[in-house]
Amino acid sequence: MEDLLDYAISPAGPADALELGRVHVRSWRETYAGILPQAALNRMNAAAHARRFHLELARAKKGHVTLIAEGADGPVGYAAGALLDGEGRTADAEVFTLYVLREAQGAGVGRALLRASARVLKAEGAKSLMLFVLTRNEHARGFYERLGGEAFAEIASKGWGDGLTETAYRWSDIAALAG
Repeated sequence: MEDLLDYAISPAGPADALELGRVHVRSWRETYAGILPQAALNRMNAAAHARRFHLELARAKKGHVTLIAEGADGPVGYAAGALLDGEGRTADAEVFTLYVLREAQGAGVGRALLRASARVLKAEGAKSLMLFVLTRNEHARGFYERLGGEAFAEIASKGWGDGLTETAYRWSDIAALAG
């Protein structure tokens, strides 16, 4: 297994969209097999996700961050998040997505992506951070708990039928995560 020194974390741009789409689809298939409906995972299309990534990155807004992790053989993970605004929010920022291909897990890539995202969002003014994870994704839940995330809510997951829930994690002091 490679270690973190074999990977680089950098801001993603529109030119990374195709690779982000590929990582997204492959990581979902690896992560959610047996959790989400297999037919939905089979229907995922890297090109369609790449178009979405391209649009989002071409229209990047202040307070948004998308980072990509690359190894010698190409991208192996990414994270995206943003500052939150509005009434009733439970944190100043949220990481919406964090995915690492199975082949790169255990090398510190996920930790580096989450910490780098926290640093960027902290620099934008966030004092706290949250994220949601499918409750049945025990591997990810353990990962966030090892990094100091505190579970604080469970909500019904939308779009996958009955029975799936998401657990919300929060770091009340983003600086502790940002390192």
